[in-house]
Amino acid sequence: MEAVMCRVVAYYRVSTEAQGRSGLGLEAQRLAVRKLCDSRGWDVVAEHTEVESGKRADRPELLKALRLAKLTGSVLVVAKLDRLSRSVAFLSTLQESGARFAAADMPEATELTVHIMAAVAQAERKATATRTREALAAAKARGTRLGNPNGAAALRRAAKGNGASVAAIRANADAFAGDLREVLEDIRAGGATSLAQVAGELNRRHIRTARGGMWHPSTVSNLVARLSA
Repeated sequence: MEAVMCRVVAYYRVSTEAQGRSGLGLEAQRLAVRKLCDSRGWDVVAEHTEVESGKRADRPELLKALRLAKLTGSVLVVAKLDRLSRSVAFLSTLQESGARFAAADMPEATELTVHIMAAVAQAERKATATRTREALAAAKARGTRLGNPNGAAALRRAAKGNGASVAAIRANADAFAGDLREVLEDIRAGGATSLAQVAGELNRRHIRTARGGMWHPSTVSNLVARLSA
């Protein structure tokens, strides 16, 4: 990893609520992350702990950690990438985010490592899909009625025109502004009233604009306008 990657957002994962309350496994993960960061002179600026259960497929704390890492230019650090490599949701989210990352148990891991792991997970999904199709074919052969009685009509009604790309850009801008809403409220609560003061505080917190630049009164004004729309 590059020496310039000095700020870290740590992400820990425990499998059950009981483990989350007891800290079982959590302290070992925290220690592993701390050892890696201390050895490289990295500063942990935030920690997120995911308490998972077999009933949930989403990863809200991972999304928060990735969002903060991107906003602050930090590195996402996990304790055990080998364990998380079995989680399709984790790999997909990490790969799609484009965030920089490091793993205490696999310090040599790179974006290519995640790409390969995701490829393996994709192959497993395809194998599952194949088995599902075979099961459906067998059900059809037995005379079971399959499919949507409305056919493709619903899909045609949902089709979008050339404005889809514009809508996507607008949606990304709205999402970025939404990520900053609580940060902006916190800065204002701290006494910053002018656009220049808010811009200065955003820069002090190492939060970048959507284009990765520094904040100025004009960009803060655009942010406020979008949040007020």
